[in-house]
Amino acid sequence: MTRRSVALLIETSNGYCRGLLDGIIAYAKHHANWSIHLTEQERGAAPPAWLQSWKGDGIIARIETDTIGRRLRKFGLPIVDLSAARHVKGIPWADTDDEAISRLGVQHFTERGFTQLAYCGDPGFAWSSLRRDHFKQMTLAAGCSFHEHQMTPRYDPHFSWDAEKRAIASWLRQLPRPAAIMACYDFQAQQVLDVCRELEIAVPEEIAVLGVDDDRLICELAEPNLSSVIPDTKSTGYEAAELLDRMMQGEPVSPRQRLITQPLGIRVRQSTDTLAIEDVEVARALSYIRRHALANIRVTDILRHVSLSRRALEHRFMRLIGHTPHEEIMRVRVDRIKVLLNETSLSVHEIAERAGFEYAEYMAAVFKRETGTTPTEFRAKCQT
Repeated sequence: MTRRSVALLIETSNGYCRGLLDGIIAYAKHHANWSIHLTEQERGAAPPAWLQSWKGDGIIARIETDTIGRRLRKFGLPIVDLSAARHVKGIPWADTDDEAISRLGVQHFTERGFTQLAYCGDPGFAWSSLRRDHFKQMTLAAGCSFHEHQMTPRYDPHFSWDAEKRAIASWLRQLPRPAAIMACYDFQAQQVLDVCRELEIAVPEEIAVLGVDDDRLICELAEPNLSSVIPDTKSTGYEAAELLDRMMQGEPVSPRQRLITQPLGIRVRQSTDTLAIEDVEVARALSYIRRHALANIRVTDILRHVSLSRRALEHRFMRLIGHTPHEEIMRVRVDRIKVLLNETSLSVHEIAERAGFEYAEYMAAVFKRETGTTPTEFRAKCQT
């Protein structure tokens, strides 16, 4: 097998990009004979000096500026872009599904009863604007109110964190309560939480905050711990590497080729672990489900903790949440199964037990019905 030289121009400073690198490395280890060139760099940084004299075969890059794009095009090599900014037209690219990410955010908030939904974005990133557009459309379609704050782009030469804090504080003071904010990514969500703490705004009771990327360091260090959408970055990186390999072998690839991966779900932490429902009985039922769904509970167990008949509870659930209590139990369990399949080596039988299923066969049937794939297939995709 011919050994090919591949340059990776991907920052290593955040969890999202480290996930991309994990996927690229997994592909190279199992399917390619590559000599990989990677140096530590920041987002939007100019290509490293060594690239000028580098004699390679292909490049995978996060092309965040026109300058980077112009320099890379001069090499005349196969390139796969991992940025939604699209600074270089006519080359294939891989990315996460921004529409699906926004949908998860809206669903997460509406399931908790929020009707005042807000988006905090950075207009310097194209993907942030895409997520804002989808989030707004879905918020309004759900009959909720939409609010928005756009920060000064993080890499703007005039960016000042002190000025941004004052702008965020002014916006937060005007938001109706309770409100739920989706930030374009974890770093910005952490900044919103910092301002909430300075203003003594109760999180999540008054304002719930959701990030994107599930960057563990940021999410766990945030106060309170930050809930976040989990992108399948490993699959994105893997598919980008596979596409570059095909290109380097001379296979024709459409310059409009776009590889889109779906997010894995939401890692719920303290910043959104609340309910904003005026119906006290439904709120009590939802809280019970979130605490006990993995203990093999039934709807009859919920009824012992609310002052409603089964018919009344299901009617109110459908009106406020959009699905039945039983479906909510299954949704919580399926989300937990996804995390366990992706992050542990537990057997399917062990996962079934931890997700509240008496039989692994029944769990597998439920999982396939809800996701369209078997647990084994889902795990294999996560680990490739």
